[in-house]
Amino acid sequence: MSLSDLRKSVGNALYRQVGRAHSHVQKHRTLPVDVLENDTTYRVVFDAPGVEPDDVQVRYLEGNVKIRIDRFRQFRDGYEMRFPGRGMELDGEAELPDDALVDPDAGRAALTETGTLRIDIPKDPSAGSGESEVDSDAEIETDELTVDE
Repeated sequence: MSLSDLRKSVGNALYRQVGRAHSHVQKHRTLPVDVLENDTTYRVVFDAPGVEPDDVQVRYLEGNVKIRIDRFRQFRDGYEMRFPGRGMELDGEAELPDDALVDPDAGRAALTETGTLRIDIPKDPSAGSGESEVDSDAEIETDELTVDE
């Protein structure tokens, strides 16, 4: 093995380790999120680039919107993986305001072409009358997760 081959081998090993460390950090850091509100709905927006609709799980649990993304790395013919830096398992969480009364079973999620995950959770109109019992653990509808432009 020549010195050039040794240098290339060591460089490739170090580069891969840095990439794995970066994806490991991504796995344990929550995704960026915005929480928006209008008169009828809370909108939770996550940045989720490289995600396909089947990769997304959304739950509402005790005032929190939680997402889990399990994405897959596509292999490209003729290319070698040099830097595996993107996390494949990503989590995100957004806390709604303490006084938020919502209908999580009516929640819907949409994924934009650019990888923005938008979750709309309607406010519960019967909450003001004291008649509503909000499910504290609900799946947000992702079976029909659409890709919007």
